[in-house]
Amino acid sequence: MFQFRKLEMRNWDFWQSIEVPLDAQIVTIVGPNGSGKTTLLDALRTLLALPCSGRRDYKRYVRNASEPVAWLRAVVDNPALKSGDFFRQRPFWAIADDRVTLFCRVSKQGGDWVRHYAIAPGELELTPECDKSLNWLGVRDYKLNLEQAGLTRAIAEVLALEQGDTDKLCEYGPKALLDLVFQVFGDKAVLDNYQHAKNEQKEAENELQELTRQLDGLEVRVNNMRSRAQRYLDWQTLSAEVQRLESGVLPAMRYLESYESVMGYVSQFKGMRRNLKARQDELARADAELRAQADSAEQAIAAEQTADTNYKALFAPFQQAGSEARSAEKLLEQRAKLKALAEAESGADAVGLGEKLGHLRAEQGELQARIKQAKLDREQLAELQYALQGGRPPSEPFVRQMRAALDEAGIGHQLLSEIVEVRDNSWQTAVEALLAPYRHIILLNREADKQAAFQVGQRLQYRHFIVPDREAAPRAVPGSILEIIDLKADAPGWLSRQLNNVQRVRSVEAASGVQGDWITREGYHKERRGARFIGVDARDHHFGEAARVSRLDEASRRLRDLNQQLLDWESESVELGRQVSSLQLQLAGMDAVQQLAARGDEFDAAEKMLPELRAEAQRLGGELADQQASLDAARKQAVDGRLAMQKTEIARDALLRQVKELLVQVESRQQEQTRQIEEAKRLRADWVAQGLPAGTLPALKDEWGSAQNVRHDIHRQQDRLEHGDWERDASVLELREKMQQDYEQLANETASRGREVERAHELTNEARSAYIAKLRATIRSYSLNVKRLGELSGITVEVEPPHLDNDDLTLSQAGLAVRFDFDQKGMMGLNDGEASGGQQVMKSLILLIGLMMDDSNPSGFVFIDEPFAHLDVLNIDKVGAFLKATQAQYLITTPLTHNVNAFAPSELTLCTYKKRPGERWAPVISQARRRVNTTRPA
Repeated sequence: MFQFRKLEMRNWDFWQSIEVPLDAQIVTIVGPNGSGKTTLLDALRTLLALPCSGRRDYKRYVRNASEPVAWLRAVVDNPALKSGDFFRQRPFWAIADDRVTLFCRVSKQGGDWVRHYAIAPGELELTPECDKSLNWLGVRDYKLNLEQAGLTRAIAEVLALEQGDTDKLCEYGPKALLDLVFQVFGDKAVLDNYQHAKNEQKEAENELQELTRQLDGLEVRVNNMRSRAQRYLDWQTLSAEVQRLESGVLPAMRYLESYESVMGYVSQFKGMRRNLKARQDELARADAELRAQADSAEQAIAAEQTADTNYKALFAPFQQAGSEARSAEKLLEQRAKLKALAEAESGADAVGLGEKLGHLRAEQGELQARIKQAKLDREQLAELQYALQGGRPPSEPFVRQMRAALDEAGIGHQLLSEIVEVRDNSWQTAVEALLAPYRHIILLNREADKQAAFQVGQRLQYRHFIVPDREAAPRAVPGSILEIIDLKADAPGWLSRQLNNVQRVRSVEAASGVQGDWITREGYHKERRGARFIGVDARDHHFGEAARVSRLDEASRRLRDLNQQLLDWESESVELGRQVSSLQLQLAGMDAVQQLAARGDEFDAAEKMLPELRAEAQRLGGELADQQASLDAARKQAVDGRLAMQKTEIARDALLRQVKELLVQVESRQQEQTRQIEEAKRLRADWVAQGLPAGTLPALKDEWGSAQNVRHDIHRQQDRLEHGDWERDASVLELREKMQQDYEQLANETASRGREVERAHELTNEARSAYIAKLRATIRSYSLNVKRLGELSGITVEVEPPHLDNDDLTLSQAGLAVRFDFDQKGMMGLNDGEASGGQQVMKSLILLIGLMMDDSNPSGFVFIDEPFAHLDVLNIDKVGAFLKATQAQYLITTPLTHNVNAFAPSELTLCTYKKRPGERWAPVISQARRRVNTTRPA
């Protein structure tokens, strides 16, 4: 292996440009802690592509320099070797020069520091042209070149030992130590030959195994060929049967079934036509009945309007006559009071009259306020009555505002109350109770308008649902609320399902056996959360004609009561006014006698007219009562007519839908019948084309029954063909003959390869014998080295050679056991825990230096970081003595505090210094070389 002669560092840590000599066997690097001793060794490690000591790496050193590029250059020797290999005359066998220059360039690329290496013949200086003139290598290729020059991986592992780890070599186990020794001392050609022989033997065995496996597989395939041929014949037979069923039997059976289906369709079509004719006749009768009911309803409405007009015409004279009669009565009552006042006037009190006048005026003011509010209520009731008489119940203000906005936006819609009709009026209250939360729901006519409608609802903050999704009502469950409701248009599906899930019950007791939701006539409702009363007052009914009639009757009754109340209040107000006037007159100085005298004619006229006015009021009242009865009868007849017409219209609409559905079905049936006739003709043509005689049809019918049975059998056979293990290749017999020939050929080749495997075994045994011989020679050489080093240091060293047999198992388990005797205290092993720290260092140095004492390759170098740290003075001298006795190069670090004996073996001493504060670069390294005595003793 090569040795170092010179080292140059540029921009390495805190050294700007330093060149130090290393041309000595033992080089001691001395300096205080932190002066750069380990930094110099890490420079050599980086130059050899080895890891730095501790947790350091090369990037740390180039970052400290703060320069873009760092350079390391070393000059090493390239001595001639005592090797019999023609191509390995020198460590760097491709270079014939005695000197070789190693370069390491560390530069920044892509934000990270990258190493490149170069090997140049001769002693080449570091110049700017080197960057382009040298052949730069990557880390992996550079390591391969150094390994060929003798820096094996084992030696690299030893060189990478950190400071204070020189005793680690003694911690190796026997097997690891033997591997390390043979990697350093062993002949690479012997190792390569042995490994090559083993690889060839393994490849030959693998090929023989593969051929044997192929031969076994081929034998199995040859044996299976007969069964494959049989499966091919079975497959042919089954395919022919399937072909016969598909081409002959199935068309015949399809024709028979098509003919029978056509006959059945003709019969069904005739029955459907008869049913259609019956429904059309019913529809015509329903249309005639609806027209008659419409005429009757118009007549009833006209009669209702006439009766209402007559009632209103009589109501005003009746009110006038009643008012005049009451006025006459009031005058007579006032005359009686004046007479009483006249009799008691002499004792009247003015203060008391004033207080009474105040009370009367306050009472009159309250009565006027009630009359004003009652007139407002009468106007609203009149509007409600007018709207209900027109057939359209009025809506709440916020509903009218929302509908007006939708109409303005061109969005067609309906209220839920406009499409619901209750067929059974006895359940009106229950229906109203269930639908009360939904009475203001708006249903869109087109789902496409939902986005615009939602925007209007958001703008007006409409608190009720706007529903775009509508669907036809499902079939009503018997006993449900939906059963007594007619929906004139599509409604929300969720509402229809809810009504269909609620059962009608007579009472809570009758609902004991009902599962699910139910409701009574009065509105007591049970749902999943429990039961409660949700009934609605008749005045708040909204759904159906009955609700409209009920609200109309209630509005008419309240209007009559309110009119009567207004008459009474107005009469009372007139009387209060007269009393106030009378008191005002009394307080103004007029007495009751004067009033009686002044108003005597008025009182006499009232007394004469009162009987006539009462008689006229009674006559008009009787006529008004008769007219009211006529109006009620006409109104009831109009309501009954409208209800009957609605029921007839509902039935007529149902018949119309049935007729339309039947027309579509008849047309579809007719088209299907035509298609089946054409299909039957085509199937007959296909069946006739197969050449089957017509007489075979009955037999096929008896055998198969239907085309479905034929299809099932075809499917079963096809499933067997598809999923069965069939052979479909007709050349299976020829393939069997060919495979038999291949089998014989492969058997001959397998026998030949077996002979090759036997020859490979012989070659492996021969290579293993050479390997064992070389291994024994290496052990002997290394044993002599460590024993000689032990003698130099006064330590008895024994090496127990391993047991080596000519087999791979024994070689893989072999190890090198080394024992040491310090001061005749008994033998100890490598790492048995009995040695002191200094003894561990001595053992490791002996083992380490013994690796470098190869007579055939005496060169090499070793990095030892502070080897004297745990040694006394005597042992330091001993170590120095046997270091000089070897031919390897040693680069040793030591601190300034050591004994001067540590410098005794050194031929070249390099002294490092700490960087001074405030300066960028550290001082240069000084050197001291031992004077060589040229005179030798005789």
